[in-house]
Amino acid sequence: MNPSERFPAAANHQAADRIPIDIGTLDRWSAPYRRWNYRMEPVIPADFKIPGHPDFYNYDVPTVYQLPGEPDKWFMSFIGFNGKGYNSFVAESADLIHWTRPRLAMGFGRKGDFDFGGCVVGAYLYESYDIKAPRILKKRAGKFWTLYGCYANQGGYEIDPGYEGVAASGDGLAWTRAQEKYILSVHEPEVGEWEKHCIYQPWLVEHDSTFYNFYNAKHMPDWVEQMGLATSKDLFNWQRFEGNPVVRVRPGMSDAKFCSDGKVFRDGDHWIMFYFGVDGEGNAHIMAAFSRDLLHWTAHPEPLYKAGGHPGGLDKKYACKISLVYHPDQKKFYLYYCATRTEERCIALLTS
Repeated sequence: MNPSERFPAAANHQAADRIPIDIGTLDRWSAPYRRWNYRMEPVIPADFKIPGHPDFYNYDVPTVYQLPGEPDKWFMSFIGFNGKGYNSFVAESADLIHWTRPRLAMGFGRKGDFDFGGCVVGAYLYESYDIKAPRILKKRAGKFWTLYGCYANQGGYEIDPGYEGVAASGDGLAWTRAQEKYILSVHEPEVGEWEKHCIYQPWLVEHDSTFYNFYNAKHMPDWVEQMGLATSKDLFNWQRFEGNPVVRVRPGMSDAKFCSDGKVFRDGDHWIMFYFGVDGEGNAHIMAAFSRDLLHWTAHPEPLYKAGGHPGGLDKKYACKISLVYHPDQKKFYLYYCATRTEERCIALLTS
C-alpha cells in the first residue's frame, strides 16, 4: 500500500503544510499557554492513600475528563506504582482542585499477557478535541474507549519493550481490555529504528473519520525518545506514518534527549501538541509543537514551562505529562502535570 492510500491527508494537504512554521507564528500560537499561576500544594500528593490499594504511591500521568450529562463533575485518571508496576486509578472533583473517591480504573493484566506489568489509561476518545471544549468522553458502539500503554513484565518502572492496547468501559470509570492482542509494539515488521526498543504512551485524536495515535518510543543504547504517529479507521488496526518520528529531539535544546507523551488539541486553524522534553542535564520541561495537518509538526524552541519554576520546589527535576482543561465560567485553563522534586512524583496544578 502506498503512502497516499494509507494516509490520504498526506496526499491532499497543501504543500505549505510541509513547510516548517515560522518563529513569529510559533510565538503567537504558544503565547496563551505561558505565564502560569501556581497552586502551592499538589492536587494528588505522592503519598495519596487509595482505599484497598495501600502499597501504591508516586502518582503520574493525569488525564482529566467528563462524562455526558454531568457538566459539574470532573474525573481524573492517573497511575500509581507499587514496586511491581502501574495501576490506573480514577478520582472525582466538583471544583477541579479537590479530588476525592479514588478507586481502581484498570489494574494488572493476566500473567503472561502483554499488559501484566500494568496499564496506563488516558488516551480517551472525546466528543471534541477543541482546546476549549469540555473533555467529554464519546460513546462508540455503546461504549467509551481509550488506548492505553502497558508492560508485559512486573518488577520495576516501565520494563521494556512496552505495548499499547485498546480498552472499553460502560461507565467511563472502570476499563477492560477490548481485544486480546495489543495494537502497537516493537514486534511489527514495520517498526522503525527510532522506536525499536520500547513503545510508550498513546494519545488518541479523532478527525475526519480517522483515528490518530500519537505515541512516544525509545531507541537504545543512548535512550532517545521521540514522538510517532499511527492511524486507524476502527481503533483496532493501526498503520504507522512513513514520516515518523513526527516530533524529534533537538541537540542542545530543552528536548535534546526526549520528546514524549504528546497531548494534541485543535486550536483555531491549527493543532497544538503539548509534550515534555528532556534536556542534556536530565531535566524535563513542558514543550509545544504545532501543525496544520496533524502530520507535519514544528516545535517551539522554548519550553512553555520549565522544571524548577514552582516556588515550593515540587518540580525541581521534572515537569511533564500534562492534562489541559478549560473552565468556561472562570475563563481559564487548568494544567495538571507530573511534578518531581527528587524521586517522589506527585500531580501538581498550574492555572492561566
